[in-house]
Amino acid sequence: MKYLHTMVRVRDLNASLNFYCTLLGLKEISRYDSEKGRFTLIFLAAPEDAEKAQKDKTPTLELTYNWDDEVYEGGRNFGHLAFAVDDIYQLCQKLQDGGVTINRPPRDGYMAFIRSPDNISIELLQKGDAKAPAEPWQSMANTGEW
Repeated sequence: MKYLHTMVRVRDLNASLNFYCTLLGLKEISRYDSEKGRFTLIFLAAPEDAEKAQKDKTPTLELTYNWDDEVYEGGRNFGHLAFAVDDIYQLCQKLQDGGVTINRPPRDGYMAFIRSPDNISIELLQKGDAKAPAEPWQSMANTGEW
């Protein structure tokens, strides 16, 4: 397993970039705009980690800016922890067998979401290419929030 990033949602992108980059000194290493999803993802890294983060996709801070105005309550501004895993199906089965709810099953063979005992959202991403869709995951519905 490899730790990937921590995601936080931001309401004012310019104010957030000013805080994290101008004032705190983090560096923007990549940006992705989704016209269809109406959001922007910006990945930041500490100056000493920026080159390695850009090259090797090492741990970073992901700022998620949703274009439509939304008030984040109940900690919703903190998004999730993310980990790349060797076998998403095997890990999800182990978690499920251990009593963990798979909130967003890996129907696509690539991405799943679970929650920690303290209700922290955790994203699991298959290392490399997605696995072929497989049951029981392919037909499993989402459960709760992720």
